[in-house]
Amino acid sequence: MVARSPFRSVITGGPGAGKSTLLDAAADAGLAVSPEVARDILQAPGGMELRERNPFGFAEAMLLQELAAFNNSSQYPAPVLFDRGFSDIAGFLQLEGLSVPAELDRICREMRYEGPVFRAPPWREIYAQDAERIQDWEAAVASDAAVIAAWRHYGYGPVDLPLTSVEQRLKFITHRLNPA
Repeated sequence: MVARSPFRSVITGGPGAGKSTLLDAAADAGLAVSPEVARDILQAPGGMELRERNPFGFAEAMLLQELAAFNNSSQYPAPVLFDRGFSDIAGFLQLEGLSVPAELDRICREMRYEGPVFRAPPWREIYAQDAERIQDWEAAVASDAAVIAAWRHYGYGPVDLPLTSVEQRLKFITHRLNPA
């Protein structure tokens, strides 16, 4: 099967479900990946403070970086796997009790990911907090529910990844991206 260009796919879900580890393995296997923009922002000076004090500003910063990554992905001749996407930002805002601005709503409706949206479901056995992953287990599960609801709201049907090794998850994804 020849991939359409651009062909964008997403791995989504709550924090600590193995998305970044899986994307690292995908990159090591030669797949084109787009890293999580939220983590980049959180690791930058003032990023954690922005997240804590101004969730709406944090969402705006994520949107700007996600738009750039989405637009830059057209340079790849093969599928690009994104660590989260536009609907994740809408889910984040809703989880924070904030309204989704009209511009983000428009982007979620019009700037579409062509490939499957894979969901890394909450997986307690691998969940761990870190410097950027500040949510406890219950908050991580709530985050997963919010982002999956947002993806469904925007017309996507997330496909759950199996709770198995990184290698088996990667095979699951590559088979669906290249079913030949």
